[in-house]
Order: sequence, then structure tokens, then C-alpha cells
Amino acid sequence: MRLTVLGGCGAWPTAAQACSGYLLVHAGFRLLIDPGFAVLPRLLGHVPPGGVDAVLVSHGHPDHCADLAPLLRARAYADPPAPPLAVHAPHGAVDAVLALDRGTAVDTAYDLRAFEPGEHFTVGPFLAETRRLPHHVPNAGMRLTASGTVLAYTGDTGPSPHIGELAAGADLLLCEATFIDRVPVLEAPYLLSAELAGRYAAQAGAARLILTHLWPGTPAIEAERAAAKGFQGPTTVARPGLTVPLP
Repeated sequence: MRLTVLGGCGAWPTAAQACSGYLLVHAGFRLLIDPGFAVLPRLLGHVPPGGVDAVLVSHGHPDHCADLAPLLRARAYADPPAPPLAVHAPHGAVDAVLALDRGTAVDTAYDLRAFEPGEHFTVGPFLAETRRLPHHVPNAGMRLTASGTVLAYTGDTGPSPHIGELAAGADLLLCEATFIDRVPVLEAPYLLSAELAGRYAAQAGAARLILTHLWPGTPAIEAERAAAKGFQGPTTVARPGLTVPLP
């Protein structure tokens, strides 16, 4: 299994960083997780539009799913068109994105497979176990397993015991860390800090931690130091092009 970070910026993209977007590859199957703002150009540096085998979306905020629209356009208007793309997303999460091109060739470019956070299902070679994690909109944290290797991903979330369940013994925890060490009171139920992410990784016994969804402009070194207060394993911030081979 191999994870490539396409973007990890929270809220909006910067000149150097796309929003959330991750390419997970195993046994030749290419799964795109959370195609947020500005992810498609980064994706195209690794695989053509028709080379994506499935998409998995954690929730409906546009910094996690907006670039599904240009991806589907690129597939629909290719010559010949790519086959319909399996899109796994919580019920209603991508409706607004899909509505942008309703009544066009894009209507036949996807196969929407809606799920409720908490359900288990397969995506190619991956077993996807999901949990509903607290956020402003329904958000599916996920545990993806293939050939005994485990990637846990929180999407965007506030504090929850389900994070530890998803990440238990994971080879890699890809964890929301919008803030460094203190989350504003109004956001505290819905978002995490890097320090909290480190604690969750330690409690879960994860082998490695990647911090993602940092607020634009957050110094990576500060987030990594905050996470290290609670987690002693390898820790890094999601950076475009970062590739992590998993056992």
C-alpha cells in the first residue's frame, strides 16, 4: 500500500498547497480520497483522469470534494470517455458538486454509492470501516485495510472516542489538526489541534502520524512539535508530493 499526499491545507488552497486530497494505491488499484480544492492538478502529476479507480469522500465541505467536478468533466469529455467512476460518499455529501454539471455528459460519468457513516463496505481491494465523527456536517472517519495494512483517516473531526477505534494499531493515522495546541471554544466540538492528534495517535498505538487540514499559514514545525508532546512515533505534516509506503 502506498499513500501520496496531493494536498493537506484546511479551508482554502494556497499558492503552495492544495486542500485535502490523497491517492492511496494497493495492488494496482488507485483510490482518490477527498478531492478538495486544487487537488486535480496535483493528481494529474501522478495519474491521468481515467486512471482513478474510485473516489472516497469523508464529508461534503468543498475543501474535501470540490475537485470531483473537474475530475468528472475530464473523464466525461475524454475521447473515448472513461467508464463511470465509483464515488463513495455520505448521503447528500456530493450533491452540490454533482449539480454543477447536471444535464450534461457528466451525468453518466459516475456511479454514486452513498453510505451512512458507521457502515462497512469494500472499495476495490480495501475494506472501509467508517464511523461518524463530530463535525459541522456529517463526517465519516475511516479505517482502510488491505492485505493486513491499515490506514486510518479522520476527515475533519472534533474530539471523539471513535478516533481511537479507527486508528487502533494502524500503520498510519492521517489526522485532522487544524490548530496547533488550542482550539477556539466555538470550534472545539468540531476540530482538533496537532497536540490532540498526537494524543490520539499514542492512545491508539498507531505506528505513524501525518497531520493534515492545518489552517493556511500554520508553520509545519510548530504543528509537529505540538504533536510530539504526546506521540513519540514518526510524525510529519501533509505536504504535496509526500509519499509514504506502508507495509
